Order: sequence, then structure tokens, then C-alpha cells
Amino acid sequence: MLSVSGLNVFHANLHVVWDLSFHVDEGELVTLIGPNGAGKTTTVETIMGLNRHATGSIRFLGKDILGENAHAIFRKGLALVPEKREIFAKMPVYENLLLGTGGNDANLDRLDRIYALFPVLKERERQMAGTLSGGEQQMLAIGRALMSDPKLLILDEPSTGLSPLLVGQVFRSLEQLGREGMTVLLLEQNVRHALELCHRGYVLENGRIIKEGGAKELMHDPHIQKAYLGF
Repeated sequence: MLSVSGLNVFHANLHVVWDLSFHVDEGELVTLIGPNGAGKTTTVETIMGLNRHATGSIRFLGKDILGENAHAIFRKGLALVPEKREIFAKMPVYENLLLGTGGNDANLDRLDRIYALFPVLKERERQMAGTLSGGEQQMLAIGRALMSDPKLLILDEPSTGLSPLLVGQVFRSLEQLGREGMTVLLLEQNVRHALELCHRGYVLENGRIIKEGGAKELMHDPHIQKAYLGF
């Protein structure tokens, strides 16, 4: 579904992502893990057309999308849940969700699915989004992305700033989406949760992929255990 090949990304004169190659197949949950500043967010911003200072190839559903604008990429079926959530704090939950349709009223029937996945959003649908807890705001950001009925859902650090209890709730919702056949690319610093959830993973450090493999294989890798799992 998504194939990134030889991707190099630049910020001004700074080369920040080096020769990245990875893929996500339909129905897979794949994680891109690594420390803060490794280049994970830069990579997905480039995939989504938010950073166009790049070379290489990004193919989605067989077509190269590198250099296309963000709106065109969104219409092709990619949706991003950004690290900072970017909800509209002074708008109700319900209206935040409607913004995820991209103006397509046909997707309004997805509200029931999202409310089933996150019942608290139904309870608070008329509440201002800025008054939600951090975990509820993360659920709202995920729900808004799902309103577009994406072919590929990309999540950037969904566990950031959440308590362990809320992290568990968010990851259980992602597990449910995986069971329903959603294709997911997950960026995470919480390596244990990411590898327990996903089928495969890539380890990104200093702008380069240093390891890749099945989730269970990476979980038992000595470098991963020492650097990320505290073994």
C-alpha cells in the first residue's frame, strides 16, 4: 500500500533523513520506533505533503505522491493523527469530528463506529474540545482522522503525555482497528507498546533506519532491549 524508497529530507541546508526505505502492506500494523529527534515526524510530514524538501520515492497505492500537496494526498486516502493532536479547542467534539470528513457528508455514518470505539466522545459530543482530558483529546484526534475513512491511518506518538491507564486505552482502540482490517503506520517512543501491537517494525535513529524486522524479533533484539526496554 505504502512504499518509501531512498527518501532524503532536508530542513533548509540540514540533511535530516537519510536514504529511508520501508513499506506498509494492506491490513498491516507497522511501527516506526526511535528516540525523540530521530526523524520520525519529519518522515510522516513528508509522506503527507507537509514537507516538500525531499528526494526519493513515496508510492501510495502504486502511484508516486512525493511532491503532491497535502490536500491531494488526504483525498487519496491517507490520514494523519499529529503528535500535538491539533484539535480545535473552542469547537465542540461533534464539530471537530465533522471536520474529518473533508466536506463529504457521505462519511457522517462513520460517527456511530467512532462513538462505539470511543464512547466518551458520544457522552461529550457537545462539550468544547479544549475541556477534554489529554486522553480524550487523543481519542478525538484519532476519531477525526477516522471520519475521512482512510485507507492508511498514520499516528504520530499517540501515547505522548498520557497516563499509563490512558495509554492502554488508546492502544486497545488501535488493536481493535487492526482487527477490523485498518492499515496503520504508528510512530512511537513507547517501544514496548508499539511492538506488542504491531506486526513489523523499523528502528529509526539519527535519521537512518538501523534495524527492521518482525515485532517479536525486534522485541528480543539485544540493542532494542538495552536501548529501549531497559533490559
